[in-house]
Amino acid sequence: MTTPHFDVLIIGAGLSGIGTACQVTHQHPGKSIAILERRERLGGTWDLFRYPGIRSDADMFSFGYEFRPWQDLQVLGDGASIRQYIADTATEYGIDEKIHYGLQIVSADWSSADSRWTLTALREATGETVTYTCGFLISCTGYYDYDAGYLPDFPGAEQFGGQIVHPQDWPEDLDYAGKKVVVIGSGATAVTLIPSMAEEAGHVTMLQRSPSYVFSIPARDDISKVLRRVLPDRQVYAFARWRNIAIQRGMYVASRRFPRTMRSFLLGHVKRRVGPAVDMSHFTPTYMPWDERLCAVPDADLFKALRSGAASVVTDHIETFTETGILLRSGQTLEADIVVTATGLQVQMLGGMQLSVDGMAHELQQKMTYKGVLVEDIPNLAWIFGYTNAPWTLKSDIAGKYLCRLFQHMDDNGHQVATPRDADDSALDMGMLDDLQSGYVQRAKDTLPRQGSRNPWKVLMNYKQDSRLLLEEPVVDGLLHFEAPVPSNAVA
Repeated sequence: MTTPHFDVLIIGAGLSGIGTACQVTHQHPGKSIAILERRERLGGTWDLFRYPGIRSDADMFSFGYEFRPWQDLQVLGDGASIRQYIADTATEYGIDEKIHYGLQIVSADWSSADSRWTLTALREATGETVTYTCGFLISCTGYYDYDAGYLPDFPGAEQFGGQIVHPQDWPEDLDYAGKKVVVIGSGATAVTLIPSMAEEAGHVTMLQRSPSYVFSIPARDDISKVLRRVLPDRQVYAFARWRNIAIQRGMYVASRRFPRTMRSFLLGHVKRRVGPAVDMSHFTPTYMPWDERLCAVPDADLFKALRSGAASVVTDHIETFTETGILLRSGQTLEADIVVTATGLQVQMLGGMQLSVDGMAHELQQKMTYKGVLVEDIPNLAWIFGYTNAPWTLKSDIAGKYLCRLFQHMDDNGHQVATPRDADDSALDMGMLDDLQSGYVQRAKDTLPRQGSRNPWKVLMNYKQDSRLLLEEPVVDGLLHFEAPVPSNAVA
């Protein structure tokens, strides 16, 4: 059987994979392209997670694609709407016909002699091994393990008589109506789950070891609603996108430059919404803003649930699970029928794929990223990793544009191979996200790529600077090495 070959192969049919495929297809219609997706449906994160209330943690005007704006006034999109948006985008650009489903990519090996990648995939439904080849490989697999979330070893969990559920493995038939629910965690997933479950549960308790910064944003964009009456939709949504990007960046920069001022602002914001009945110690983190991600809630829904008494928050450590709930270190017992472990993700690079060049294994954590997109010393490989301090898609959008620029340059100049090389010993002994204190990042310090001391090896996490680096600076910079095709009659 002939091995299928494509000019460009993309791994992952989630938000980044579909967006990148659309851009490449639109800018380079002559290139053959395919997406290899492990699941049986597109959507990635937005197809995997099905827990109550799942939504974006960033506004959709900047979280959506720049080339196909989000067309709803809903600010934080719900999971089903986001997945539909991704599916509609794929259909509009003809990408839905280029997706190969049910394939777990086991390995990818670059052959310098053939100037191509060979991918080995497992068709999970049958156990069959499938092989693909391509000229350029783009990994859009995200950064976490789809098989299992992060679950600490809770003492006594085996004796608990109720249900223990992780949001990544949410049962479709979970009945929590009228029941006592404890949600362990204080991050974006927990603050999403609690108000959603509180509508039907008997009571929901958020159990956290330490507080996070939480702030409320409007559920709908009333400014855009008004502007739609007098301006074309495209102008309205373009304005909303750039306005929100500026606000997000402004909050991040202010948090870094004036952390105490921003801390007072954020805590005052919470205090006004939870009211005097809620102890502010539960919302007063020990760290400064943006040492970890901020959690956004629409129309103060979390705070409303707390004020109504439908939910409560406890800050303590778990001593042990019991048959009927959780015993805390303070001696307090939380009775529970259901415990939801919103304890985070397991970080995984490249979807678990083994990477090699000419048969020699390469580990991503030993490499720097070039402009946050290509990988040091690895030919024709792109790795799409979005922002952690802004909407993910802002980075994946401009990364896709950069790849289109790169492909055009290679085509115009007869290049077949592009490889970033560090000529200045720029590598630092630190990971690309070492300044972020979030638990999943700290657990993954030894698996993330390295940080460089100077551009283009630094990971900037800055949309304005990245846009200039990726979209304005010349493709040729002396660090990105190009090679022409090897003549078929060349003698080794």
